[in-house]
Amino acid sequence: MSYQVLARKWRPKSFGTLVGQEHVVRALSHALATGRLHHAWLFTGTRGVGKTTISRILAKALNCETGVTAEPCGVCSACAAIDSDRFPDYVEMDAASNRGVDDMAALLDQAVYAPVQGRYKVYMIDEVHMLTGHAFNAMLKTLEEPPEHVKFILATTDPQKIPVTVLSRCLQFNLKQMPPGHIVDHLSRILAAESIAFEAPALRHIARAASGSMRDALSLLDQAIAHGAGRVEELQVTHMLGTVGDDHLFAVLDGVRDGDVAALLGVADDMEVRSLSFDAALQTLASLFHRIALLQFAPGAVVDESERMRLAPYAEAFDAEFLQLAYQIAIHGRDELSLAPDDYAGFTMCLLRLVAFRPDQAAALGGQGSAGRGGDGRARGLPALAAPVPTRSLPSGGEPPPVAGAEDAKRLSATKGAMAGEVAHRPMGGMVPEHGARPAVKGASPVARAEPAIVREVARSAGEGDGYPAASADSVPPWMDLPPEAQEGLPVAAARFGPGVGVAHVEETAATVAVAEPVRGGTDSVLAPDDGRGGGDVAAIVDFAALVAVGDWHAVVRELGLGGMLRELAQHCEWVALVEGRITLRLAPTHRHLLSMNPDLAERLGEQVGKRIAAVRRVVIEVGEIAGETPAQRDAADRRARHVGAVAALESDPFVRELIERFDATLVEASVKPL
Repeated sequence: MSYQVLARKWRPKSFGTLVGQEHVVRALSHALATGRLHHAWLFTGTRGVGKTTISRILAKALNCETGVTAEPCGVCSACAAIDSDRFPDYVEMDAASNRGVDDMAALLDQAVYAPVQGRYKVYMIDEVHMLTGHAFNAMLKTLEEPPEHVKFILATTDPQKIPVTVLSRCLQFNLKQMPPGHIVDHLSRILAAESIAFEAPALRHIARAASGSMRDALSLLDQAIAHGAGRVEELQVTHMLGTVGDDHLFAVLDGVRDGDVAALLGVADDMEVRSLSFDAALQTLASLFHRIALLQFAPGAVVDESERMRLAPYAEAFDAEFLQLAYQIAIHGRDELSLAPDDYAGFTMCLLRLVAFRPDQAAALGGQGSAGRGGDGRARGLPALAAPVPTRSLPSGGEPPPVAGAEDAKRLSATKGAMAGEVAHRPMGGMVPEHGARPAVKGASPVARAEPAIVREVARSAGEGDGYPAASADSVPPWMDLPPEAQEGLPVAAARFGPGVGVAHVEETAATVAVAEPVRGGTDSVLAPDDGRGGGDVAAIVDFAALVAVGDWHAVVRELGLGGMLRELAQHCEWVALVEGRITLRLAPTHRHLLSMNPDLAERLGEQVGKRIAAVRRVVIEVGEIAGETPAQRDAADRRARHVGAVAALESDPFVRELIERFDATLVEASVKPL
């Protein structure tokens, strides 16, 4: 007997063996069981999803010798004849080659006669959208009121081309594309029945290449078996398909996690040598980021146990926010490949972008970044674009240096409160912590929030030793003194702030001393000694035990420097109590998944706190309604407040007001990004 391809050999013979179209099977089974049989069905969907297969099963269900049933026997003469394509009352017509009105008229002329062998005459018209307009018109009347013994089954891949007059006369079923998981399971069963050795990753590559078509998957499986000499292995399948193997993709993930640019470029070079598709690599990489994010937030969505175990280390290593950014980089990188000098350049730039924007990566090009890795979620430093402007250290008493003149004093008092919160969030350029000192904590809150001061930031006082006259609050801005013809040739910075004044110096001279005084005990401040160059630095030392004692959970979380899922959980918890070395936190029911996906997070959080305070032995997290404020809520409120302040500052800017008045401009508040 000649070889029969897998797509024909393993074609489903009943509704019970049909894969991936449960919604269609349920509707047809109920209709057959209750006798509510329509005279015309329309099956739509891409190639290889089961349109012809369902039509043959439906024909057997209508003509089975056991009666009209949803479970045809498959062994009677009618069922056997339909399976072997020799049943006289089941007619399959290809509308692509029989698309004229004469072909349709000949078919309809035969419809008036009674069935020869079966109970019903079943006409299956494949690719029905290929019929001409006259052919559609010829079948309308018969399709609406056919003889009782006639059933029509129409199938198409493009239902938009079918006239609405035809659609209204049919029951329409949209067959969905096969999910990769369904394809992998079906291929596994077939290979097990065929006694063919296989590797599960190879089947996943075939499932992705099939693009939802089971017939394409079976055809590729036939090819893979021949290519691998009776075995289905991942390496052979990737060579056959020309796709990027998992080894390349996971090497990319390892390189991004470790910040190893050389390893990333090595992956790109190997792909170029093997002529692998960079577009397909970015597509699969985006899919990997998606699966890792699912594993973080909904572990149950990743049903494959081997896949879950392989992705688990990356779900722990990568921050949730970074995964969202990485997904966007991979998605948009595909669009940018056509704009790049070549695909290799576009792909490598995407890889470098993943490293450049990784929050826990050390600063590039020798800049000052975070001191180590581990997914703490802190934004990494950027390379310096210019020499830092020296800053002035505070005297030992901790008071700001004296301000010369009444106008300077007025300016200092007016801007001190406004700059306090901003300076705490954004260190001034050139302020680098001394060796051994703790860096300034990111995201410090303004003084008005009445929380312990974690950071004392000091900027150079304006108006003393800078070589520029002190600006009065009532003085006319320098750009208002210049005629319009003089402003046209000036750069933006000079037009805004005066001739000869750069942006860096404007930011420096506009800054004032901002000292966040502690309101609760437990926080101390240590000033670094002056290095003799007028640029002394200020570092912060935090009494961690005091923060825990007063229950300032927001400051505790910030000081711990957590990363990944541990940071997400801590950010959404509310402080409850500290009793006998046990910290009790409360988690809102809406964030219950953060704890359920990894039950040992509470224990790990207790270990992190115990490393700083030996008296704390355990952290207990209860689920309930939040009565106060979580660190995440406080950070969100701070961001909103900073945004409102930034909008207000822009609206009060004379230059902006002039643009609005003169050119009828509009300030788009959503585009404002506070510093």
